Amino acid sequence: MEQSILNSYNEAKRLYALHGIDVEQVLEQLAEIKISLHCWQGDDVKGFLNKDKELGGGIAVTGSYPGRAGTPEELRRDLEQALALIPGRHKVNLHAIYADTEEEVELDKLEPKHFENWVHWAKEQGLGLDFNPTCFSHEKAKDGFTLSHPDKEIRDFWIKHCQASRRIAESFGQALGQPCVTNFWVPDGYKDTPVDRLSPRVRLKESLDEIFSEKIDESYNIDAVESKLFGIGSESYVVGSHEFYMGYALSRGKAVCFDAGHFHPTEVISGKLSSWLMFGDRLLLHVSRPVRWDSDHVVTMDDELLEIARELVRGQLLDRTHIGLDFFDGSINHIAAWVIGTRNTIKALLRAMLEPVETLKQIELSGDYTSRLALVEEFKSYPFGAVWDYYCAKQGVPVREGWLSEVKKYEQEVLLKR
Repeated sequence: MEQSILNSYNEAKRLYALHGIDVEQVLEQLAEIKISLHCWQGDDVKGFLNKDKELGGGIAVTGSYPGRAGTPEELRRDLEQALALIPGRHKVNLHAIYADTEEEVELDKLEPKHFENWVHWAKEQGLGLDFNPTCFSHEKAKDGFTLSHPDKEIRDFWIKHCQASRRIAESFGQALGQPCVTNFWVPDGYKDTPVDRLSPRVRLKESLDEIFSEKIDESYNIDAVESKLFGIGSESYVVGSHEFYMGYALSRGKAVCFDAGHFHPTEVISGKLSSWLMFGDRLLLHVSRPVRWDSDHVVTMDDELLEIARELVRGQLLDRTHIGLDFFDGSINHIAAWVIGTRNTIKALLRAMLEPVETLKQIELSGDYTSRLALVEEFKSYPFGAVWDYYCAKQGVPVREGWLSEVKKYEQEVLLKR
């Protein structure tokens, strides 16, 4: 480690210690946090089962940056490159369409065997796996409805697919020794205002109940359900609204997934986290960056990311929260997008951990709001960057922008040759 990095770290550690913050302990805690990297950033949400089909379900990827992964092997290689530039040991989040098989198989017939190569790879890399049924980009989802479809035959197809997904997730948990979080999102909704808002929600509730009727050990699989306010093609009504899934998850003992881009453009999720975890046991986050709507931009160190991190740290909610990423940018280097977004998420958690939380709580309780504001603002310029540099060096990954040259080299040697 460069002496300058060590010197800066020691000075930062001294300053934080004046406020009772044990930086070494913070870094130990940070190293235990797993971020789930979404595989679909690497190939523009194409997948491998139906990669020639166009995206559906209100999902859109813009840009044509060269080098996106076209095979499971390429995607895994790209993920390895990204993970080598990110401090810590993490997870990879798969969608069902990323099955690695030569067999022609429909979504409702998927089995753990179709993901064996992913499991072997995850074991070798020391990674966990998360999972998602893919209820979009399919002939049986072209009219915008899946689990709430009025046609029972179509509804049953998606139920079977989701049931198969839970079994696959359970096999991941058993094989890798850590729970797989399985997230259920469906695009169901109307472009224009419906007459009947209730019936699709009744059908969705019944479908979910059937899916979850099979008992699966939560030490292997954790179910989460994800809401959305609106999407392309469902601007006026989404069946799986925030209120629907809040009620469903609380009554069924499921986790809720809060996606940072799935709410009103002026709404943020940071203020919702503590409220949910007062009543629900677990929370799944899809950390994203909406610009105008659910546009899923690469996560940057913006105010909302910091507020999400602070809420988790200040409320001691990290042990009940699963953090995943959800963005896809086809206009920039696909690996760089992973690295930027994941490093920023970890960095935001570090910044939150390097605040004198207990001191601030006591000041607030005493009614000294002047000191509260002053300290919060002053700590924004405390030398967390020196701690971050030290953490990266200690974890064996590039410090500061040093990772970019590695990505550019990989682009020249691998991506541009595809």
